[in-house]
Amino acid sequence: MDTSNPAVLVNGELLRMYVGRKVRTVIQVLQSNGGITTGKSTDEHQLVIKGSPPPFPLTNFVEVIGVADSNQSICAERWTNFGNTFDTFSYNQLCQLANGEYKSLFL
Repeated sequence: MDTSNPAVLVNGELLRMYVGRKVRTVIQVLQSNGGITTGKSTDEHQLVIKGSPPPFPLTNFVEVIGVADSNQSICAERWTNFGNTFDTFSYNQLCQLANGEYKSLFL
């Protein structure tokens, strides 16, 4: 496993702190048209995911790993289906911990 460039766990609010860096987040898919997917972050921000989704159908919730290219968009490198139900509150709390007091445990 390559740990030289880890993806930072982010929600919609934290994304702005990592523009130009590799990030990972979970979104609720709202719409997907070709190379643009619109979704809602775990903290209710609307995000745009650029890049072709995988060849399989997306579930309601997906994890996206890619490079943040603005405070509201990510250029996706990897997509992972997370199913049709997901605990957004807990994931949002995890993002807060991973970027706060316990940051050293995640990077």
